[in-house]
Amino acid sequence: MTTDFWFACIGAVLIAMALFTFIRHTHLLRRILAFNIMGSGVFLILVGLAQHQRQTDPVPQALVLTGIVVAVAATALALIIFRRFYQLSGRTELDEDQQ
Repeated sequence: MTTDFWFACIGAVLIAMALFTFIRHTHLLRRILAFNIMGSGVFLILVGLAQHQRQTDPVPQALVLTGIVVAVAATALALIIFRRFYQLSGRTELDEDQQ
């Protein structure tokens, strides 16, 4: 097994754990953190699968770099929305779905 394959496997594990956390918890800050960890898992998979016969493919690396910039901007926006939600409602958790 190569290092590239391990990057992809660890990325898949990170995505699975973060998805479970995102679904399980109602606390908004934990959901934001889980969403960021899912993004990191996707980045690891892209970097791990971008190797072809010991040569690096620059397109997935550019996608990961662009994704990191977008993830930072999206996290900042999510934290601003979370702060505003907390100021207006005084709560940090979402209501459970009523059926």
